Amino acid sequence: MKDLVRLLSYTRKYWWLLILTMLSLVGITAMNLIAPWYIRDMTAILMSPGPDAKDRITHIALILVGSYLLRLLFRFAYSYLSHVASWNVVASLRAAVYAHLQKLSLSYYHDKQTGQLMSRVMNDTAVLEQLVAHSIPDIITNVLIFAGVMLLLMFIDVKLTLLTMLPMPVIFIMMNIFSKKVRPYFSRAQEKLADLNATLQDNLSGIREIQVFNQQAYEEEKVYSKALLHVKTVLRALLLSAFFHPGVEFVTSLGTVIVVLFGGMLVLDHSMSVADIIGFLMYLSMFYAPVSVLARVAEEYEQAVAGARRLFEVLDIEPDIKDAPGAIDMGSVKGNVRFEDVCFTYDGKTPVLENITFEVKPGDMIAFVGPTGVGKTTLISLFARFYDPTAGRITIDGTDIRQAKLESLRENISMVLQDVFLFNGTLAENIAYGCHEASRARIEHAAKIACIDDFIATLPEGYDTFIGERGVRLSGGQKQRISIARAVLRDSPILILDEATAAVDVETESRIQTAIENLVGSRTVFVIAHRLSTVRRADQIMVLSDCRLIENGTHEELVAANGFYARYYAGNLKT
Repeated sequence: MKDLVRLLSYTRKYWWLLILTMLSLVGITAMNLIAPWYIRDMTAILMSPGPDAKDRITHIALILVGSYLLRLLFRFAYSYLSHVASWNVVASLRAAVYAHLQKLSLSYYHDKQTGQLMSRVMNDTAVLEQLVAHSIPDIITNVLIFAGVMLLLMFIDVKLTLLTMLPMPVIFIMMNIFSKKVRPYFSRAQEKLADLNATLQDNLSGIREIQVFNQQAYEEEKVYSKALLHVKTVLRALLLSAFFHPGVEFVTSLGTVIVVLFGGMLVLDHSMSVADIIGFLMYLSMFYAPVSVLARVAEEYEQAVAGARRLFEVLDIEPDIKDAPGAIDMGSVKGNVRFEDVCFTYDGKTPVLENITFEVKPGDMIAFVGPTGVGKTTLISLFARFYDPTAGRITIDGTDIRQAKLESLRENISMVLQDVFLFNGTLAENIAYGCHEASRARIEHAAKIACIDDFIATLPEGYDTFIGERGVRLSGGQKQRISIARAVLRDSPILILDEATAAVDVETESRIQTAIENLVGSRTVFVIAHRLSTVRRADQIMVLSDCRLIENGTHEELVAANGFYARYYAGNLKT
């Protein structure tokens, strides 16, 4: 019930629609109860017709037409309004889950597949539509019908009504057992569906690799096996349903047998009229129908709860990186950066950075060099607070970044990463991604600085050219220059370039270096590069090795010191 109550809390915005839906259900229930009563009256008229029998039957017919018309209107209102409410709830839930996923720290995504998370947002929310639009209204409707019919049956004959209740305890025991047995299967079915989605997402993203290595048959078999696992899990749940629902029907049928037997005896003994037994039998079908519906709803409820629990698993995760109590807005910073004895480990055991200490003055360009895997990218990830140091602190203009609002911290940082991500849109939209209000003139100016404007000019649609998912129509170098243009346009006081020239040719690298040099002095620039030609201009070069900062100084100072950097530089020249 806790899951259900929590789930219904998301419907608060649409309660007025749900109230109208419930009123429509009450109307439908009332109209459904009218017909058997008047047919019972008509039977009594036919058994003992009087001089006004025809008028009375005509009157009954008109009442029935009116009730059927009203039922039509109520059913339309219920059907449409329930779906309006349910799909809006699904949309709200999807937005809430996505918004929460955006808040979670990068560490959460280390062992998660994109397809798994997409399944949580899309598939696990979709099953809730059935709950809001159908299951909950069905419960309310059928409880109302059950209560209304029972009152009418008791009005006709109390003893016979009590006899009809005999199968009810058996049915409720069956429903309880079924719910407990079927629940794990629906949970597993949602998990298997998420696995299938994850595989499909990976395969579609890696379709080029699949084709070039001729792995189509292998991947097809893998997708089929995962689809089959999902089907088998669903079928296990449906096997239980196949036993359960006919069982409920059989037990309710026994109730009808009891009424036929004892009701027939009462009529033969003249203890009950024929009109009453006909009315009783007509209401009896309405009496047991809600029980069958509630049995079906039990299955739908378990499916919805399985999806809801998977959603709540995500929503209940607290982000590792979040605003501290009383976090301050940094405003626009000057760019004075200090690392003070910063240490970091991903797993709590293996050190990645140890006792890193340095200071960068506003407008300086600082470069990090060293072998692959020494923690250069981790260092800038700490600076942007994708992670927090395990020891030490990082300050900007004297403020510990953990005491600043995340949004205000990242407003002061622009990044160009080695693994560039472009969105499925136009070139202009991708360049202006961090600055949506930018004019076309500013976009073109940023593109010129990033040396991508010449290429864009050759395209028939220019800046309005769609680049496809992840920029599939562009080369690696073109993607990198668009990313640089994006960072330049944002015009933040701190610029981070992580292997920004790794995927460009020598000529373009030279042009980008010139552009970077033009930016130096106006903002603080952090550069990570394996090509040391990129970092020679830096005011400070930080050399990392074995998780530690082992050297720092200008290019000339480090070469003259004839240490690690000098050897690294000599080897870089040979390559």
